[in-house]
Amino acid sequence: MITSLLFILFAGLAIGCALAVVAQRHPLYSAISLIGVFISLSCLYLMLSAPFIAAVQVIVYAGAIMVLVVFVIMLLNVEAEERRRPRLGYLVPVAVLFAAVLMGEVAFVLKSVPVPAGQPPGPADVGLTASIGVGLFTKYLLPFEITSILLLMALVGAMTLARRTPILSAAGRLVTGSKLPAPAAAVEAETQLAAEERK
Repeated sequence: MITSLLFILFAGLAIGCALAVVAQRHPLYSAISLIGVFISLSCLYLMLSAPFIAAVQVIVYAGAIMVLVVFVIMLLNVEAEERRRPRLGYLVPVAVLFAAVLMGEVAFVLKSVPVPAGQPPGPADVGLTASIGVGLFTKYLLPFEITSILLLMALVGAMTLARRTPILSAAGRLVTGSKLPAPAAAVEAETQLAAEERK
């Protein structure tokens, strides 16, 4: 009985925070609501006897990733979204229709899945640290390594795109056109005197 009440509480909290993520106009409030979703999901993982996944959910998602998201939002100083007249008005009925279809699918799955009769099975080792480690490095070793290589490629690509090609050499200085005759052009040289002589 208590387990069912806790499940309803955490599931309702997750759904409420997820709706708040979409409904909020300020990105910072949406990010804070997303932290609430992650914490609710970690509580649900704890109820399913998966403490390792719950800890990873809190440490990685609610901790590191959301700190990064909040930091970027505050760094960019994103303001609240202004309410404007929607240009594509037909999207709202389409979204309501798709939401109704999704709810119908959920109801169908809940009704069609048979409930096992008799004694429910005991707690399995699914979600524990040992079972995750054994599965990750035996059965799922190839997908794990492919994911690692993809993340490494994404990291190298992001560094390559973010790196700017230096215009000046390490020892060079940029002399602007303030002391140069027209047209004012930038010259790379070791010293300002050498730049003026080159000009």
